[in-house]
Amino acid sequence: MSTLAAWQADFMAQVLEDDRPLAAGWTQRHAAGLNIYRNTYRARLVDALRDTYERTARWVGEDAFRAAAAHHVIKTPPNSWTLDHVAEGFVEVLEELFANDPEVAELAWLEWAMHRAFVAADIAPLDAAGFAAASAGFAEEDWAGLRLSFLPSLHLRVLSHDVGALWNALVADEFEAPDYLMPAPRPMIVWREDLRPTFMPVGDAEGHGLGEMVRGASYGEMVESLARQIGDEDAVMQAGAMLGRWLGNGLIAGLS
Repeated sequence: MSTLAAWQADFMAQVLEDDRPLAAGWTQRHAAGLNIYRNTYRARLVDALRDTYERTARWVGEDAFRAAAAHHVIKTPPNSWTLDHVAEGFVEVLEELFANDPEVAELAWLEWAMHRAFVAADIAPLDAAGFAAASAGFAEEDWAGLRLSFLPSLHLRVLSHDVGALWNALVADEFEAPDYLMPAPRPMIVWREDLRPTFMPVGDAEGHGLGEMVRGASYGEMVESLARQIGDEDAVMQAGAMLGRWLGNGLIAGLS
């Protein structure tokens, strides 16, 4: 490593680590200047988080959000050239800091998923006609072994709170704060339609089946897994209907 590169690496370490010893030759005047730089640097990172998690900040309040964001950037300093990655891991931080208010982390997950959907790679989805052409010669064993690839913008999580309703309520200038806890947890999917990120709650069976196939299960394995929950006949019918919806919503990138 060159002398300049070593100095740059040490300076960045000084910015990111409060308790790092001062470099040789540095004085308290240097330390004071470094503190100003460090605080400004972290403030910009907190602002970047605020831009990504606008609704979460509004829900918890600016002071609480900025305290959580500062905790995040100190605990997990960025290691990427792009500000897009500053928000990675923030949902887990909110799960820890707002353990008694789990809707906070769930709302943040939705905002982060919507952001990731927006910046995901642009891949044309497979439509029903393309799927029909690709599977025209399938035998029964081919259907059982069918595996799907999904759009990079697709994200899935089971949520305990109706954060979709909360998301929409936070758009208004004035909003009420009712209890958004749902009677039972429900899966939520996020993806991008053309240039517009969108989200949609789905049923338990669909969330389970989609999760199985996203993780690499074959169509046959997914049907068998559903059958253990809802019975053979319903599993076959539901699996076919779900496949049609995934194609209709443009979630599928290809098949093998």
